[in-house]
Amino acid sequence: MIYPSIDSIMQKISSKYLLVNIVSKRAKEMDETKHYQMPENEYKSAKSIGRALEEVEKGLIHIKED
Repeated sequence: MIYPSIDSIMQKISSKYLLVNIVSKRAKEMDETKHYQMPENEYKSAKSIGRALEEVEKGLIHIKED
């Protein structure tokens, strides 16, 4: 089972396309800067894409929609 579930994330973000865009940008940022918003041992995922999804699910990434 994939964590976090898409259902819990879709309550925070209105569009799957927006989610893909945000998560991919955040994952690239993590790979380049090695800056994480949580301690590394608190992430369940080992890969940056999963970690970015976890940050969205926990509300650590805020989306400003127009």
